[in-house]
Amino acid sequence: MNILTKCKHALGLLAAAAVSISLAGAVHAAKPLKFIFVSPDAIGVNAFLKMGKTGIEAAGKKYGAEVKTFESDSPQSRLENVNAAVNEGADVVVVLGFEFNDILMDVAPTAPNTKFLIVDQCIFKDRPANVSCAVFREYEPSYLMGVIAGMNTKTGKIGAVSALDIPFLHRYTDGFAMGAKSVNPKVEVDVRWVGGANPFADPVRAKEQALALHAAGADVIFAVTAGGDFGIFEGAKQAGYKVLSVDVNHCPSAPGSIYDNTLKHVDTVIVKSIGSILSGKGAPIVSYGLKEGGMGSLSVSSNKILAASQCLVAKEPKVVAKVRAVADDIISGKLKIADPMFAK
Repeated sequence: MNILTKCKHALGLLAAAAVSISLAGAVHAAKPLKFIFVSPDAIGVNAFLKMGKTGIEAAGKKYGAEVKTFESDSPQSRLENVNAAVNEGADVVVVLGFEFNDILMDVAPTAPNTKFLIVDQCIFKDRPANVSCAVFREYEPSYLMGVIAGMNTKTGKIGAVSALDIPFLHRYTDGFAMGAKSVNPKVEVDVRWVGGANPFADPVRAKEQALALHAAGADVIFAVTAGGDFGIFEGAKQAGYKVLSVDVNHCPSAPGSIYDNTLKHVDTVIVKSIGSILSGKGAPIVSYGLKEGGMGSLSVSSNKILAASQCLVAKEPKVVAKVRAVADDIISGKLKIADPMFAK
């Protein structure tokens, strides 16, 4: 083989290699994204967890990703599901709640190519670089629920039933109490905790606590127990007390019993947060409240949405006007509410 032939042969090999590399790159580039949502508990009737599943599916549709949902039923299964998501090659793993903080502290550093998003909670100390957080200012709409309760109580006694006595959930209960006292300084606020083996999905224990509050004089009760809220609604139908609830519009579930609900737009925030992660330009911790539209209530929604809500507050124009005025003050910064989570 002469020199000219050898050169042509070498150039041919280089061209073939270039084509091979290009094709490999194209195949790699064509590999679809994968998003996996890991729930802290079985989803069931839990509206909050349902939004996690809805959010991951919406994100998959928007960003062209394959999506999966792994439901957990124990602390061990949460860890196993997070590890399974990493092993399946998820580009983004989304988890909901404080139950995953310790898990991600252990798993995230071992999976640097995976991005993790905690929604509704955050690791504030020594957070791994590949973990982002979307948190909410729950105390803002909870304050509004307190305003409604404070204006509606006939006995001067109101209450809240929440899942666990932990700093995070005081964002609801303390915010509620502050709002009630802002319009009714003499109102008495009692708080009961569900506890037990399954505090976020125990309607029997939640109902018992609500009935105990009612027996002690509370005629308006704030339900903050996730899946357990349905027990509180059932108690309201039986005993006649009125309810405020959280996360989604539950008013159609118990017509005539529910004044209003805080709204936590988990699904929307998941889509937005994943977009920020993919762009590489998002802040590692983003807080959502009334101002950002991450939280709200039926009373501060449009008149059309409120009218169709089946919530009792829709028939109370004076209460709605007051709640909207307070919400405007929170959004503008005129009214500043201290975060109860960091006051404990």
